[in-house]
Amino acid sequence: MCTDLLHPAGPQRTSATARRLRRAVALGTASVALLCGTAAPGAAAESPGQKIADALRRSPVHVDPSLTSAVDTEQQRELAARIRRSRLPIRVALVPLVAGDSWGGKPEQLAEVVHDRMGGGPSILITLGNYPDDISAREWPSGAHQAFHAAAAVFFQKDMKGAGPAKRVARAIDIIEAGNGDTVYARATAGLGAPKPTQGTADGAGTKAASAHGSPFVRLLSLVVGPVLLLAAVGLLLRRRSRLRDLSTPFALPRSVFAAARQADEAGLRDRAAEEVVRLGEEARTAQGAAAAVERALDAYAAAGTVLDRARGVPDLAGVFALVAEGRAALSAGALPLCFFHPLHGPAVRRIPWRPLGRREQLRVATCEPCLRAVRTRRAPEVLTDRRDGRPVPYFEVPAEDSLWAATGYGSLLGGAADSLAGRVQRGDFTRTQD
Repeated sequence: MCTDLLHPAGPQRTSATARRLRRAVALGTASVALLCGTAAPGAAAESPGQKIADALRRSPVHVDPSLTSAVDTEQQRELAARIRRSRLPIRVALVPLVAGDSWGGKPEQLAEVVHDRMGGGPSILITLGNYPDDISAREWPSGAHQAFHAAAAVFFQKDMKGAGPAKRVARAIDIIEAGNGDTVYARATAGLGAPKPTQGTADGAGTKAASAHGSPFVRLLSLVVGPVLLLAAVGLLLRRRSRLRDLSTPFALPRSVFAAARQADEAGLRDRAAEEVVRLGEEARTAQGAAAAVERALDAYAAAGTVLDRARGVPDLAGVFALVAEGRAALSAGALPLCFFHPLHGPAVRRIPWRPLGRREQLRVATCEPCLRAVRTRRAPEVLTDRRDGRPVPYFEVPAEDSLWAATGYGSLLGGAADSLAGRVQRGDFTRTQD
């Protein structure tokens, strides 16, 4: 430590030596700092993370100047007072998040940097989230006050629609103080993925729902099960495992995700896929499993991001879900891929032999329960379609050289343990079909 240079061991040092040391310190502070391996205070303050940390030491609420029109001075004071009344280590850092900034546009990265600059320790940091009207919370130690779900729940609460960031943060603080974020989140998301009301519903509810469905914000609400289990929270998914039958694992995608996705238009499906990619990255980063499994999950995360960026339609967006499922399977030891016939049906329950119409070869494909029943009763299962020569065809009828998804069946037709969707994306199989 630096103090070792300033306080020589033992009481027998001469006063002359002490004076020389004091003069050296007075004349060579910068040199001492270098010897200690630390930067001068002015240099440390230059980093964006350090500036935010310094601001949060002065006040529990920091708002970037570019956002003061959304959260004015009076609102900042009210939030600070609310935090002080809670007697919890809550801090609020509202700064714009854009791709390519100091934290890659990721709220979790911003939170980690600021927490580190503040010296670590028990803390709750609320930031803006990944999407408009979204906020995010990180907590150390994780789960102590259910802060993650407290912030996530606000996104889905109907009375928060159109509320500004100050009101959303205030609501999150209240939930964190109550300590019931998991329950509030579960309640706020309980109806997602349910069938939409039809016209003719009592009191005109069906007409209202149809009207609201055109809003991009409401469309996202109807699709997303949670913004970031950081986006699936292990505890919530474990509570849902009775619905997942033999595929119930902490990292499995809930079927409600796919129930909502099948009702989505392409824009809504893209939003939902983006949420799941973010969530997979968070799960992989915090996973406690074997290093090789975590690496496979991170590979799937990177590949899913590549596909999402270049997705041209629903088949590609379904591929994002398939890659997310592959990443989660790496973390949960071998779950089956998504349904071969229609990946938006969700996780498969078993593999079955299947022969495409008009062909002699037989395939073994992973299938969901409804498609399994259809095949067993000699009915045609619902299939995901792609476009070929201007007309819709089953995606697996597109030539394999023109479609990664036809070549792999969204994971069903891979060539063994060494083969993966992520690996094929990494070697260029997906981008080659896009060029």
